Amino acid sequence: MFVFKSNRYIYAQAFNDDTGTVLVSACTLEKAFKEKAKNAKNAAGCRDLGQVLAERLKEKKIDRIVFDRGTYPYHGRVKALAEALRKGGLGF
Repeated sequence: MFVFKSNRYIYAQAFNDDTGTVLVSACTLEKAFKEKAKNAKNAAGCRDLGQVLAERLKEKKIDRIVFDRGTYPYHGRVKALAEALRKGGLGF
């Protein structure tokens, strides 16, 4: 799982390193996310995004991931996303 965040939005992709294919992706710009969350800029919005990602990964029968936060420190929105993924039943 790779995470990219801008000042306004956050993007996350789960991909297979062996084949180089994207398995699941989600961002705060998607229609499914906007229906669920009111604000994409705060930690609560990232928790909602984590729930959406966890559901999509569970549909693909994926329960273990490697969380790559890139150069972003593990706090705030990135931490909220990671905790929501764990709460959704994913292990990393």
